[in-house]
Amino acid sequence: MALTKDIKSLLPHREPFLFVDEILSADEKGSVCIKRFTGDEFFFQGHFPQYPVVPGVLLVETMAQAGGAALSFQKVFSEDSLFFLATVDKVKFRNQVRPGDTLRLEIENLRVSANMIKQRGKAYVGDVLAAEAEWMCLVGRP
Repeated sequence: MALTKDIKSLLPHREPFLFVDEILSADEKGSVCIKRFTGDEFFFQGHFPQYPVVPGVLLVETMAQAGGAALSFQKVFSEDSLFFLATVDKVKFRNQVRPGDTLRLEIENLRVSANMIKQRGKAYVGDVLAAEAEWMCLVGRP
């Protein structure tokens, strides 16, 4: 059961660049979120038309958005906060994510301060690890 599906109130991203559907759990240690890829997403038209696959860089973006949305849900930052991806490390793509797949994002908070977020995430399709990474976001305000 989802804690929230109202992701638009938590992130400034909008379609076609909003990659979190719901938050299942969130606490100071981390979160679990869901993203469903329907096959209607814009990138499948060109990546690749004969064999559509979610681009790896978008899997990293999806994990980062999940981590930011969960922290926003917990009111760790003010509502007008923006998260700017600053570093991406230890990225590994382990399995393809295809149209129709549901991605479970398990995010661990490594360090959270007023100006910076350091997180690690794993993205699964079922029990199969699809991608993992660490990243840092700078926290800003408009």
